[in-house]
Amino acid sequence: MQLSLFASTILYTAATAWPHYSEPRDHEYQAPKGDDRRSPCPGLNVMANHGFLPRSGKEITLEHIRYATGAAFNFAPGVFDSAVADVLGNGISTTSTPNSTFNLDDLVSPKAHGIVEVDGSLSRSDLALGDNLHYNQEIWDAVAENLGLNRICKGDKIVTVETAAKAHAARQVVAKAANKDFDASQLQSTVTLGTTALYLLTLWDGARNGAPKTWVKTFFEHERIPYKEGFQKPAKAKTAEALGNMFQAVSAVKA
Repeated sequence: MQLSLFASTILYTAATAWPHYSEPRDHEYQAPKGDDRRSPCPGLNVMANHGFLPRSGKEITLEHIRYATGAAFNFAPGVFDSAVADVLGNGISTTSTPNSTFNLDDLVSPKAHGIVEVDGSLSRSDLALGDNLHYNQEIWDAVAENLGLNRICKGDKIVTVETAAKAHAARQVVAKAANKDFDASQLQSTVTLGTTALYLLTLWDGARNGAPKTWVKTFFEHERIPYKEGFQKPAKAKTAEALGNMFQAVSAVKA
């Protein structure tokens, strides 16, 4: 009797000592299937895989983007309006209503290159090298190593701005060496730095002053929101100003 009571107490303590993390109802992760479309952008894919964007990845509208980024990550309305305008205003969409909708895989079009899709991705190859749509394990492995994602231990669980900026810089060096047609324009530099600032802000844990490594790993490798790893949508909205500040912080790091 005493042993049973002791065991029950231990089990209860163990069960309540760690918070239970789960995916929001109706937004559980589902891998794409059949004719579902996905993009070269992990963030868009993540939102489609969780049903914040249409799971089909088709006929995406500005309102879809506003809703998904707000509902999934609490980005303020309008943060991504200009990016959507770039897609809809440059003949990139292949839908029947190209001025108001696009499919996620439209973003690999040569028309999108240099506008919303650029060389030096952290997880994709360059357009000139053949496949700028699908996750590239070799490329990501090198980035993950520079981010320290394979070294997660007490006191080293966070991707800092400095670490992320240096991993980005290292990826650009490798990408330039591999692609003789690498786009080294100012726009290219701005967009690639912006993607690093964006994933940091998206996964930022203010209490720990960085992006948890397990969250970054899950986001890129599995294109899943790391709910099971402890991610919760922040209460404070992420604004365009906050994204600009993160961009400046990343840009200020000396590689």
